Amino acid sequence: MRQLLAHAAHLGVTVHVAHLPEPYRGFYDHERRRVVYDFGLTPIERACVLAHELGHAFHGHRGRDDPAAEAAADAYAAALLVDPAHYARLEAIGLSPGEIAEELGVTVKMLRAFVEHHLVRVRGAAYARPRLGDDQYGHLARSAS
Repeated sequence: MRQLLAHAAHLGVTVHVAHLPEPYRGFYDHERRRVVYDFGLTPIERACVLAHELGHAFHGHRGRDDPAAEAAADAYAAALLVDPAHYARLEAIGLSPGEIAEELGVTVKMLRAFVEHHLVRVRGAAYARPRLGDDQYGHLARSAS
């Protein structure tokens, strides 16, 4: 959580906790550059919601109910929360998505966002999307199946 709070500060965003009405778990207020998340969230939900809302801040999203903005915020959050090397090790030993999510400390929804936006599968191997430079394919896991 400290890393997420430090990242929020880096983005110039303040983070607040409040009791939010159902079904809200958190929101990003672009005008005030603040994220608010619900007081009753579990630690895993708190991290995922905060990271998601920081995705909105990073992208400068202002509106609501925009599926493309929600997907972009989820992709950003997944990149913040999921360590590709740790994911690769867990997938390689054949854990289920639920078990992997629990081990990584994220929700299954956030794990799905990571797999959808940051993983490439080639001939039974899973790669984190390549980055330029040395070790660009450093996070490799062979499927257990």
